[in-house]
Amino acid sequence: MTARFDPAVNALLDAHDHPLRKEIDHLRTIILDADGSIEEGVKWNTASYRTTDWFATLNGPRHVKEPMIILHAGAKAKGIVLKDRVPDPEGLLKWMGNDRAQVVFKDAADIKAKQNVLRAIVSAWVELV
Repeated sequence: MTARFDPAVNALLDAHDHPLRKEIDHLRTIILDADGSIEEGVKWNTASYRTTDWFATLNGPRHVKEPMIILHAGAKAKGIVLKDRVPDPEGLLKWMGNDRAQVVFKDAADIKAKQNVLRAIVSAWVELV
C-alpha cells in the first residue's frame, strides 16, 4: 500500500525522525485502504487526508505521545453533525464536538488489534462528509 503514500508526507516524517514512524505508517495505510478516493497530503504541518475536502489528520511530528487521528468535517465548520452517526462498536471515537472526534492508540499492537474497526470508521466517515 505504500505506493499511495504522498512523498511530501514521507519527507515531513523523515525530517523529524518521527519516533512513532512504524505506527504512523500503519495508520496511514489503514486510512488509505478505507476508500480508494482518499488522498494523502501535508496540511497543518502533518499527514492529512481528503476526498473532496480534508477530513482526517494524524498527530504532528513534533507533538508525539501516542499514535492519534483527528477525524473532522473539513478545514472550515460546515454545521455537519457526525456525532452518533458513525458506527463505533468498540468505542474508539472520543467526540470533541458534533463534527470532530479523536482516536488514540496505545501502541502498535493496539493499532493492529483495532485496524478493521478503524478502517470501517474511516469508510463511514468519508460517506458522511
